[in-house]
Amino acid sequence: MNGQLRIEDLRAWYGAAQVLHGVNLIIDEGEAVALVGRNGSGRSTLAKAIMGLVRCEGEMRYRDVRLVGLRPYRIARLGIGYVPETRDVFPALTVRENLVLGERKGTRFTQDEAYRLFPVLEERASVKAGALSGGEQQMLALARTLAGDPSLVVIDEPGEGLAPQVLAQVAACLKTLRERGVAMLLIEERMTIARMLDARVAVMGHGAIRFDGPYASLARNEQVTREWLSVG
Repeated sequence: MNGQLRIEDLRAWYGAAQVLHGVNLIIDEGEAVALVGRNGSGRSTLAKAIMGLVRCEGEMRYRDVRLVGLRPYRIARLGIGYVPETRDVFPALTVRENLVLGERKGTRFTQDEAYRLFPVLEERASVKAGALSGGEQQMLALARTLAGDPSLVVIDEPGEGLAPQVLAQVAACLKTLRERGVAMLLIEERMTIARMLDARVAVMGHGAIRFDGPYASLARNEQVTREWLSVG
């Protein structure tokens, strides 16, 4: 298996409960992959497994460095950024202070770059993150992650709860990143951003990948859609 991130037969647990049951996935350099599926299918668990946040077994390599067993900070230092669904900004710190905390020496994504991608963050630079709207917090979480200069970003529900205008800004930022060669794993419910990025789609169900291919192929595959994506 080649690729920037290679996952083979990955299993993961919360306590005694097994959630991932042999995940296989490849993300190439600069590639965008949308991970979709019903709630409870294991998508967020896979993101946490990549970042070393849950107990897992199997094979998982990033640029040929084995990730299984590494601490989260070591995984981040390898060049993997993570934006959780909860966003996890520091609410008592200002926008500017949040960005400084995420900054890595020699990063391509300076504060000026963050402000260019998200002008509202410059306008709110002195405001505490806890006072930002949900959309502004999402922008800040993404900008802070980029300050660490990742070559792969794992983003859990980047468009969740965002107004259409804000969603378009986030999508435009991700498109810019992809053009610069940053790979990404997008966990999405409705594939809104995935379609904007022309991302490859991986469908997860019952803790394993059930489909992996172009969006156009998924749209024609009624069996996969019915069995693993349809609700009710």
